[in-house]
Amino acid sequence: MRPTWHFVAAEDLRWLLQLTAPRVHQASAYQYRQLELDLETRKRSRDVIRGLLHGGRALLREELAGAMADAGVLGSRLRLGYMLIDAELEAVVCSGPRRGRRQTYALLDERVPRSRPRERDEALAELATRYVQGHGPAQDVDLAWWSGLTLREARTALEAAGTALARETVDGRTFWVHRGEAQLFPSAEPPSVHLLPNYDELLVAFRDRSDAMDPNLPPPARAAAEILAHVVVRNGLVIGGWSWKDAGGSTAVAVEPKVALDAPQRAAIGTAIARLEAFLGRPVEVSGLD
Repeated sequence: MRPTWHFVAAEDLRWLLQLTAPRVHQASAYQYRQLELDLETRKRSRDVIRGLLHGGRALLREELAGAMADAGVLGSRLRLGYMLIDAELEAVVCSGPRRGRRQTYALLDERVPRSRPRERDEALAELATRYVQGHGPAQDVDLAWWSGLTLREARTALEAAGTALARETVDGRTFWVHRGEAQLFPSAEPPSVHLLPNYDELLVAFRDRSDAMDPNLPPPARAAAEILAHVVVRNGLVIGGWSWKDAGGSTAVAVEPKVALDAPQRAAIGTAIARLEAFLGRPVEVSGLD
């Protein structure tokens, strides 16, 4: 779990934090040192945050920063950010109710009911099962990348999942799938095209993204900066990119195919754009398909 926000079910929050927080703390160790946030300082900041939010209070980030400064816990914007990351990882704070369009912080214990704790082996097995069910076929390196676990922990997790998962070796690589999947790499005909947003789980959730590329995709289009941006996928494989721009009441979409397309495939892109028009509720001007 990279140090960013995630939406999770309330009953999963505590065991996920207990399992993955130590690795995020390790990833943050350099910044902790640079920002002079040793264990004692971080503990004091958590105690101050608990006091400020106690009793059902929910504060915006800048309100919390001002109150913490008044309590003697000072810091730049970056230092405050890492103090809040620490408080989130240690199950002190979570997202509070929105104030308009703004996000607040609240105490986790006052907002999220207690749930059944999980032993580490059970938590590892559950995380592996959930990941493969949502992302399989996947490799151990993919689970390690997505979860923040070590590769050894990822392998332990996959083995601990037991009969919930099955494995298959293809070209020397072992893939894990959830039981009941029809086949390892399903095909889809006629062509099915989707316009994916930045950092879509189809790509960002994997360390090895080679199987998500159309075989004819040129090397420059396979760079992470390209495939983690807006991409066009045909039958689950990246075939190019796209971008969009709003101008008043109109939207312009530029499609950039990186592989040759026949008429049915161009029509499938048109279908995807029609879905975007329906979502936006207004016409879309398209370029790049001529």
